[in-house]
Amino acid sequence: MRARVGDRLVVHGRTVGKPDHMVEVVEVLGSDGGPPYRVRSDDGHETIMTPGPDTVVDPQGGTGQG
Repeated sequence: MRARVGDRLVVHGRTVGKPDHMVEVVEVLGSDGGPPYRVRSDDGHETIMTPGPDTVVDPQGGTGQG
């Protein structure tokens, strides 16, 4: 997985009825765009995340820019 600052990470719900969770990458801590990432939720909470196999990158938040 490779991400850049401004990309969104989409964590797919693992159980029926659980919605996807999206966070914004605010800092790339790994080398060459790899994890871990400092991410921010819509509520402003920040954490360091190493995404699992249920996570995909939405480049630049789906704008197609970058």
